[in-house]
Amino acid sequence: MFLEVSAAKYLGDYKINLIFNSGESKTVDLSAELIGEVFEPLKDKSFFESFKIKYNTIEWSNGADFAPEFLLELGKKQKSINKICA
Repeated sequence: MFLEVSAAKYLGDYKINLIFNSGESKTVDLSAELIGEVFEPLKDKSFFESFKIKYNTIEWSNGADFAPEFLLELGKKQKSINKICA
């Protein structure tokens, strides 16, 4: 089975809660991932929150997107870091 983002909800700042077709739910903070020309417009929070689910992941109108596998792993990594810091 290919990993897909089934649902996504903007939480504020650069955080998005994602539900994957695997049944997993992860919250990702993409603030540190907005590197490069295609991601520059996403630094504007009003543009950042305008993503849509397209094909199997979240995508913005300028074509910027993140692979669902990257998003899932980032969510796992950030959750682990948050547990250690808590």
